Amino acid sequence: MKLFIAGSNGMVGGALVRRFQQEPGVTLMVRSRRELDLTNQGAVDAFFELERPDVAIIAAAKVGGIQANNTYPADFLIDNLAIAANSIQSAHRHGVKRLLFLGSSCIYPKHAPQPMPEDCLLTGPLEPTNEAYAIAKIAGLKLCQYYRKQHGVLFHSAMPTNLYGPGDNYHLQNSHVMPALIRKFHEAKLAGKPEVVAWGTGSPRREFLHVDDLADACAFLLKLESPPDWINIGVGEDVSIKELTETVAEVVGFQGKVVWDASKPDGTPRKLMDVSKLTALGWKAKIGLREGVKLAYESFLHETAAGTLRG
Repeated sequence: MKLFIAGSNGMVGGALVRRFQQEPGVTLMVRSRRELDLTNQGAVDAFFELERPDVAIIAAAKVGGIQANNTYPADFLIDNLAIAANSIQSAHRHGVKRLLFLGSSCIYPKHAPQPMPEDCLLTGPLEPTNEAYAIAKIAGLKLCQYYRKQHGVLFHSAMPTNLYGPGDNYHLQNSHVMPALIRKFHEAKLAGKPEVVAWGTGSPRREFLHVDDLADACAFLLKLESPPDWINIGVGEDVSIKELTETVAEVVGFQGKVVWDASKPDGTPRKLMDVSKLTALGWKAKIGLREGVKLAYESFLHETAAGTLRG
């Protein structure tokens, strides 16, 4: 099987590469952003025409935290729309037998029922702070659903919860909450600072999935004969941002005080995935939060020492 992983240099793509390197009979096809610009329709079409992969996983995306999404909404919408449309259309045109498109839990309404089931999609307004990214991901999901309906191809989607792990983006302003906290506490520990300022109130609740668990779930889904059009991937448990912050501080070894800046936005009050469909199919996450934070911090230290840290 020739497997193309779009976005192989990112956190998710890197985890997928690690996972599928273990699969016998799989020939991995990867391209850097410099080698293949997925927002360029002609380049994407030429790639699929020349290489003819059997299976594709679309893990490429323009991603960022609340501030990045608020500051650059047009960029997030157009780039992610282009990646989805170009990849899915060219895959179908050039005979890809199976395609797995990766979305995000932010596709669901801001006030979705908790935990969020797959069928709550498009039942209410989105969270404004990441609406542009969510719209693009919904479009990709629907493209897969409609190509499957119209053409009979096995194109389907998976919606992961908040991800973290090796290869994450640790930029203090443009990253997600987990890597931002790891870097903040690490730098505060080294500098001997008495306190760290955390965004918001700490009350929102979030679910966190280690990226290696996501990769394992993707491998599981690709072996199903008739997967759902889209399915949630998560751990089925959440924690408050305050609990997460305390866990990260403890793992990193920061001994100072945490001060909450309530003038910063909290975002969605709660985002917990209903993973009952995936559990019923036979897959569950294996890496617990504390173990995962420890693994993520070890990766952060390794990437810092190697000069490969993103952000």
